[in-house]
Amino acid sequence: MNIVIIQPVISEKSVQLGAANKYTFKVDKRANASQVRHSVENLFKVNVKAVNIINVPGKPKKVRGRRVMRASIKKAIVTLMPGQKIKLFEEVKE
Repeated sequence: MNIVIIQPVISEKSVQLGAANKYTFKVDKRANASQVRHSVENLFKVNVKAVNIINVPGKPKKVRGRRVMRASIKKAIVTLMPGQKIKLFEEVKE
């Protein structure tokens, strides 16, 4: 599997987690924690302490009067070693 990390999750909660040295990413549905760890370490040149995976089920929505399901996604919360940062998230806080 080539692409594991799809995009960073920028939300109020994920920005607050950044203060605790935790960063949230949307990842491929087939990815596991060790693949996410390896990808983050290679992409951002940091040391990962822990990876937590969350499967977010899709929600039912109405579109033009019809009920449809949003797609399910998989998120990873990556905790870095103390003293390390990811620049991408630091720019969002300001």
